[in-house]
Amino acid sequence: MQLAADSGHALGAVAQATGDVRLTVTGETGIAGQAQIPASALRLLVDALAAIADGNAVSLMPMNAEITTQEAADLLNVSRPYLVGLLEKGEIPFRKMGVRRRVRLHDLMGYKAHLDTKRQAALDALARQAQELRLGYEE
Repeated sequence: MQLAADSGHALGAVAQATGDVRLTVTGETGIAGQAQIPASALRLLVDALAAIADGNAVSLMPMNAEITTQEAADLLNVSRPYLVGLLEKGEIPFRKMGVRRRVRLHDLMGYKAHLDTKRQAALDALARQAQELRLGYEE
């Protein structure tokens, strides 16, 4: 975890670059190789290192990947039966493979973004109402 934290800090400044970044990777035996990668990939690496430094597991998955209902429920932090209800109501697209349901990660993240937007709007409305009622939330 400490190595991940140190590596993340060392790469953090470089990760602010735009365009391509050239990395030189060295091992105990010397230079192992060089690679040119997009700055966005380096930022992803820095984010992954930060998560590892915090003691979290990290996995990368393409957005077009299909995941199980349990994996989808875990990503939304809901129960699997609740997620299946969302699928059956048509809230999130899915397909069946035999008796099993599969959810595209892209569709799940779209649903999550929509949900986050609705939640933020509700919080903003509550904050506005509290300010209008002078409940101690004035700016």
